[in-house]
Amino acid sequence: MMNIDKFKHQHVAILDGIGRLREAVRAGIAENADDIATRIVKISGVIKLHLAIEDTVLYPAVADSADRKLARLGEAYQREMNGIAGEYFEFASRWNLPARLKADPEGFRADANRVLRVLFERMRREDTEFYPAIDAAAATV
Repeated sequence: MMNIDKFKHQHVAILDGIGRLREAVRAGIAENADDIATRIVKISGVIKLHLAIEDTVLYPAVADSADRKLARLGEAYQREMNGIAGEYFEFASRWNLPARLKADPEGFRADANRVLRVLFERMRREDTEFYPAIDAAAATV
């Protein structure tokens, strides 16, 4: 199979970015609009890279696995991620400008809570279900 440490490290970087974004939000959306917008752009770059590598390396490797249960799990994860990614990038393009954050701080807060919670929960499921299944399949090869 494959070594998925890079994917795990990218999750840590994304979660760290979300944590720093939350700190800036708690300190005040309008007051920290420039910082928040910059953080959204930065997190988006890491997420884009992560998704591109998943789509070109991870999912194809899982799909080719002799373990059909793992292959089906990978298909389900990939299908689900398409929707989550679309939601995230719509959120990011809506809120990546300080003026928009200043104009509607509570709209941003509600949107961020919804979208980032879904992203966070998805990464946690990958960390606790999908990645361990890949590691287990790699250990049996």
